[in-house]
Amino acid sequence: MSEGLPAPGTGPATGTSPAPVLSPALAAMMDEAHAQAGAVYLLGSDPPVLEMAVMAGLPRTFAAPWERISLHARVPVADTVRERRPVWVRDSQEMARRYPRIAVVLPYPFALLALPLATANGTYGAVFLTWPGAGTPDLARQDRDRLLDACVRLAGVLERAERANVPLGPEPDLLAGPLVGGTPDAVGATEAVRMLSRLPYGLCSLDLHGRIGYANPAAAELLGVPAADLVGTPFWRAAPWLDDPVYEDRYRAALISRHTTSFVALRPPGDWLSFRLYPGTGGLSMRISRAREVAGRGEGAAVPEETPSRLVTLSRVVSLTGALAEAVGVQDVIQLIADEIAPTVGSQALVVLGSRAGRLDVLGHHGYADPRIVELFDGVPLSTPLPGTQVLRTGVPAFFESFEELRRLYPSHGGMSDGHAAWAFLPLIASGRPVGTCVLAYSRPHTFTTEERAVLTSLAGLVAQALDRALVYDAKHRLAHGLQQALLPRSLPSVPGVETAARYLPATRGMQIGGDFYDLAPAGDTSVAVIGDVQGHNVTAAGLMGQIRTAVRAYTAVGQAPEEVMRSSNRLLIDLGTELFASCLYLRLDPARGRAVMSRAGHPPPLLRRPDGHVRVLDLAGGPLLGVTASATYPGTEVELGPGCLLALYTDGLVESPGVDLEDALAALGRRLGEVGHLPLDEVADRLVREYAGADERGDDIALLLLRTTG
Repeated sequence: MSEGLPAPGTGPATGTSPAPVLSPALAAMMDEAHAQAGAVYLLGSDPPVLEMAVMAGLPRTFAAPWERISLHARVPVADTVRERRPVWVRDSQEMARRYPRIAVVLPYPFALLALPLATANGTYGAVFLTWPGAGTPDLARQDRDRLLDACVRLAGVLERAERANVPLGPEPDLLAGPLVGGTPDAVGATEAVRMLSRLPYGLCSLDLHGRIGYANPAAAELLGVPAADLVGTPFWRAAPWLDDPVYEDRYRAALISRHTTSFVALRPPGDWLSFRLYPGTGGLSMRISRAREVAGRGEGAAVPEETPSRLVTLSRVVSLTGALAEAVGVQDVIQLIADEIAPTVGSQALVVLGSRAGRLDVLGHHGYADPRIVELFDGVPLSTPLPGTQVLRTGVPAFFESFEELRRLYPSHGGMSDGHAAWAFLPLIASGRPVGTCVLAYSRPHTFTTEERAVLTSLAGLVAQALDRALVYDAKHRLAHGLQQALLPRSLPSVPGVETAARYLPATRGMQIGGDFYDLAPAGDTSVAVIGDVQGHNVTAAGLMGQIRTAVRAYTAVGQAPEEVMRSSNRLLIDLGTELFASCLYLRLDPARGRAVMSRAGHPPPLLRRPDGHVRVLDLAGGPLLGVTASATYPGTEVELGPGCLLALYTDGLVESPGVDLEDALAALGRRLGEVGHLPLDEVADRLVREYAGADERGDDIALLLLRTTG
């Protein structure tokens, strides 16, 4: 049978609405367990999501991020449905450890129990209940069993409703009654109102949404707003100077934790007011008075310490997210943690750990006076009982507020503190799998609050995504670098009568690997040089470049003339069936006779510099790109080369750029070659590619091969 319910909101054929089913069941469970709040979710089958059908005890806005939950989400109600077992979160610290995203939104002390709505035939949804403060750690097993039995009975109702095709959907939330506005009728209530009006300090009654239901004259005077205008307004919007998320946060903290909370606020121009919130089951009472301890500080005074401040503000999170998105390699990520995240959370040192072949891999560190202490962990088996290995294996964060706590739990770690006194070991989890551990060290003992644990764990999630990308990038970069080094000549051979130099710069986009290539090899009494460019700058282009370079050498070895080498290479490229094309310039150099025979396939023309500094572009005959047509021919051209002549062979990355005419670029390259061509050849090569070597971005690869006759 289907595990989902009919679409919510539809009624029977008669058009009447079904009687409430979920609300009474939820209210009974809350009353049975003395719970503060709760909700019922119904499971839909396409896609598999949990949708909140009714909530009780707290405004639905508190659970707004979780009104509709994917069955694969890491939240208690999704876990209880997937695993078909109760999920008990004892307190806020456990919530921060197991469900950091919830703890970030609700960083207040409360406990939560999630229960599945399931029968032997299917699963229909879930229920959660919450308790304020530190929760109910002594919740008896029989109490849990009774709650689970109640969920089974409710699931049975849902099962029968599905069989009978009676749809059950959302029901009205269970909150307090309507706002109390106007003058009460009862004599006792009237006297209470008169008494409140005589008090020298302000009193307000708030409902569960934080809206003001009653305000005495002193409250209206202190707030500077008529009492009639206050009724029905959330207190943090009663005046412009109260419209601050910090004050709304205090209301949420009081309502969820059921603890008295307080804060101070500055009423312009210079009056500090003290607010104290007293929570109850149906709402809150708020007391307002002048804050004597900060009176007279003036408008620029700092907010007293009792006013809460977020560890990381929203703007800071956005900034960190953007910075992490720009990090490229692993060392970029580590430097960003050291520069941005560690100072924000008050940490003085950090280590980022990964794993390789079942052992710890120290990816980087910062702030340690003796780096050897960190390096001792490199290569340690993951089975070793250490906090870094355990966090990496389990994906569960660990916080140690003092050195004694760390040494007590991990004696073998005790001698490696390097003077630090507290640590946060944060799992870096990307796409559901641990990719590393970030260790933040503090120079003094440090108490990790619930909010701080949640924020640190959430920041670790951002770091994990960046680190995962960086690890892939570094692996590709190492592959690209190794492949490029393997396919290009390690060094140019010594050729009698010829001085040589070469340079290669890969494109900075993509994998930093290209299809440009060059080669130089002796061929009897002569020597051959080749330069070419395969489309693209990726592994495919590099692999094809290696095949062409090898083929050119093979055709040269069997004695083919330059034009024949080009025809054979063209046929090879077509036979390989690739969709890529390649340009190529091949020459056979005979320094003794002062001659060179060249053949060109769609490649930029070489430059020839005479000893007197004159440079000209060699207009060679040639054919189309290799790989275009099997019938193409590539005629050879003989060029005279006297002693001291310099040939510059290059790929189009050296002369082509957006918005620049090719002839102008060739002329500019020729001028530079004429000016520096008398220098040692390695310096000439450096001068010709200097402006490209220092560029932040290169859209194409660059290869340069210089040949100067010395006869």
